[in-house]
Amino acid sequence: MIGTISLATSLFFALLAAMAYGYAMKVEEEQDRARRWGRWSLLGACLAAVVASIYLWAMILGDHFEIAYVASYSSRELPLMYKISAFWAGQQGSLLLWLLIHALASLYLCGRERMTAAGLTVYSALESLLVILVLAKSPFVASATAVQDGVGLNPLLQDPWMAVHPPIIFIGYALLAVPFAYAMGALLKDEAKGNWLEPARRWALLAWGFLGAGVFIGGYWAYKVLGWGGYWGWDPVENSSLVPWLLAGAFVHVLHVAKRRPAALSVLHLSVIFTFAFVIYGTFLTRSGILGDFSVHSFSGTSIGMTLAVVNAIVLIGGLVLLALKAGKLPQGKVYEDYASREFCLLLGALVLVFIAAIIFIGMSMPLFTQLIGKPAAVDTDFYVRTTMPLAIAMCLVMAAGSCLRYGKQAEPQGKVVPAVLAVLGFALAFLAGVRSPGLLVLAAVSILLLGETLISWRSHLLRFGAVTAHGGVALALFAMVLSGGASQSLSQEFKTGDSAQIADHTVTYEGQAFAEDGTMKYYCYRVDGSEARAMTKLHKNGEDAAREPAIAHTLTGDIYIAPTPPKDTGRMELLLKRGRMEMGDIFAYRYDDVTMENQPDGTMLVTATIAVTDGETVEHAQPTIIATRDGGTSTPVPVFGGQKRIRLTGISGNDSQARLEILPSAEEEAQIAVTASVSTKPFIYLLWIGAVAASLGCFLAMRAMHSSK
Repeated sequence: MIGTISLATSLFFALLAAMAYGYAMKVEEEQDRARRWGRWSLLGACLAAVVASIYLWAMILGDHFEIAYVASYSSRELPLMYKISAFWAGQQGSLLLWLLIHALASLYLCGRERMTAAGLTVYSALESLLVILVLAKSPFVASATAVQDGVGLNPLLQDPWMAVHPPIIFIGYALLAVPFAYAMGALLKDEAKGNWLEPARRWALLAWGFLGAGVFIGGYWAYKVLGWGGYWGWDPVENSSLVPWLLAGAFVHVLHVAKRRPAALSVLHLSVIFTFAFVIYGTFLTRSGILGDFSVHSFSGTSIGMTLAVVNAIVLIGGLVLLALKAGKLPQGKVYEDYASREFCLLLGALVLVFIAAIIFIGMSMPLFTQLIGKPAAVDTDFYVRTTMPLAIAMCLVMAAGSCLRYGKQAEPQGKVVPAVLAVLGFALAFLAGVRSPGLLVLAAVSILLLGETLISWRSHLLRFGAVTAHGGVALALFAMVLSGGASQSLSQEFKTGDSAQIADHTVTYEGQAFAEDGTMKYYCYRVDGSEARAMTKLHKNGEDAAREPAIAHTLTGDIYIAPTPPKDTGRMELLLKRGRMEMGDIFAYRYDDVTMENQPDGTMLVTATIAVTDGETVEHAQPTIIATRDGGTSTPVPVFGGQKRIRLTGISGNDSQARLEILPSAEEEAQIAVTASVSTKPFIYLLWIGAVAASLGCFLAMRAMHSSK
């Protein structure tokens, strides 16, 4: 009740703030009083959102499994870091996180006249819509069925990056609402002077930096954990974050033009409307259940799909209608003086980013579009590669040209020798690394061209350090993508313990399996050029595989990436034993003699079976157990005959007449089972991570430079 009441209170105060600031916008003589009402209302909305968030964390940390969300994403044995991360593991909690960040930002905006009353009206209205989304998919709904210990976090999500990646993404989402509110507020008040451009740009850079960092972290996380060998699979959910990032990049660069060319304000307003609208559209696509069959990241269920669609329509249509009504009052004239000017290149670059975003939007929306006319279908990854590569080449050329130009008609003639040398250098480096695809070779050439021209422009004082860092990071990341993808070598081989394989002058040797002492993990152990590398498999309590991570060996020339496939024949077999009847297994015979059941203080039941095991001469009695809960059970293998075999109790019939056993090989035998592994090289992939960090860091540096100059 506390959580729901807090959300309802937050909605009340957010609506009150919107009305108060709206009144302040319309009635000048009452502006001070109305703004005070607005500030106090926003404070109330923020405090209520904070209370709701703290309450959810308290429910998670306190193991209150009577709450459905807590039962679904947390468990008693879950480590503290992952219990904290369970807050945003599901769509209900992630929406609440979005609201929390949005509300905290409002406290800064409403103080010291940082935003006009018109802008705060829009921002408060957006906060109201976010609260409605959270209420529509509330994390405080009671569990329909009793769950004793909680389902727990998906093993794939039990990774340190889970504590970092989602919050960073949602910071980017939430902060993009600020430049949107600035722009819509300016339209409402017919502000033609553009005083709002500087603060909007600072917030846009901040949001762009966080969103970019979230996208890049997601790529690194996928590379590190999923084991398919890549970092970007053009998954629709991945693309739902990439599209707003691209559009935010276009918006930031159009802002530069609008500061000097007021005629560009109409384009600027249009870009910010679509940027924020696509944030909500991506949320709709990933959380409506439409992508359930096409993405490993999407949320199931459609209960919030219509609400998200309505909110998206309000933002997009409302913004476009307002722009259409006010377009005649916006400044007119030329947005650039000459083709050889930075203004033109900035606008052209923004247009290229929009084209890339449009292509990705079509691809990721294909399941929705096809569902409307028939059977849902998705595009393959080749669609994105074929369509975006020419545009990526064009983007590099435009960025390189723009960095060497000045604003207005001040363009200076540039020599052709240095650009040609840089392009040839990029082409040669990629070719020597092993790249043979013509498209990738051209992309490598223009990436190095962009990197070189960016550094030259910095030396010539044409670009500030923040822009140099961001542009250089993009260039380096693109070049690394070419090398890590186009020059990669791979093989697939079955490894027995001691077997080796050669790949790109590296020796990979398989050393067998190893198990963690607590039984929660097993490792496939390899040695790459004398250095140890381990692929990890997280295990369920019953010993079955839960999640797998590849082995990655880092070298000066890149990574050696090893992704083992669990063997199909592990020597395991199942037996259904009738009470008192001997059944033959492999080398031993088994008989189910008795069972006991003991209720435990935590509400579970300890089931212990007595199993007689014989080799024909000696009889040994084992007592495997299973801890039964309302939602399942867990058991641990028990060694028999000195560990020659292990038996695990997996079930008892309702009348206790039958017991189901799983017969497992010894730990030593299991460790010697041959394993098929995919081994690949990732040449100079560390340059990709360096470039990605630089691209995001450049946004923060540019924002910091603006703040300092102010």
